[in-house]
Amino acid sequence: MEHRRLGRLGRENSVLIFGGAALSEVGEDVADRAISLALEAGVDHFDTAADYGDSELQYGRWMPEIRSDIFLSTKTGERDRDDARRQIEASLERLRMDGVDLIQLHAVGDLEDLDRATSDGGSLEAAVEAREEGLVGAVGITGHGHEAPATHLEALRR
Repeated sequence: MEHRRLGRLGRENSVLIFGGAALSEVGEDVADRAISLALEAGVDHFDTAADYGDSELQYGRWMPEIRSDIFLSTKTGERDRDDARRQIEASLERLRMDGVDLIQLHAVGDLEDLDRATSDGGSLEAAVEAREEGLVGAVGITGHGHEAPATHLEALRR
C-alpha cells in the first residue's frame, strides 16, 4: 500500500482511507469482514463521523486491537460549540477511545456555514479546546459541493 504525508502532521498514511460511512447500516459480521480486508490490504487511515449510523460503534469494537497501528479520524456536523463538544465526547465514547488523531468539522460547504462554525461560540472552538486537552491530535474540515473548495481556502486563511 502506498503511503503519503498527511498535511503538516508528520505522519505517512495509506493513500486509501477506510470510510466508516460504509458501516453505517451493516451488521457486525459485514463490518468485521470489511475492516479486516482493509487492514489486510494495508489501509491504516480509518475515518468516520458521528452521523455515520453505527460506524463509530463498529470501529469501537476493533480499537483495542488496532488503535496503535492506525490513524483515526471522526467528524462533528454540529456548528454550536457546546453541541459540538457533546458530539465529540459521544464519538470518543462510541469509539471506546480517549482520543482520536483528527477531528473534522463535517460538511462545511459554503461561507455561511463556515461563518457559523468559526464564530464566537462556534464548533471550531470545541475542536480547538479538544485538541488543547489532548482529546484530538489535529483539527480539519470537510465539505461537499461546488462551493466547498473556495470555502475551504477561506477556512485556511482564517
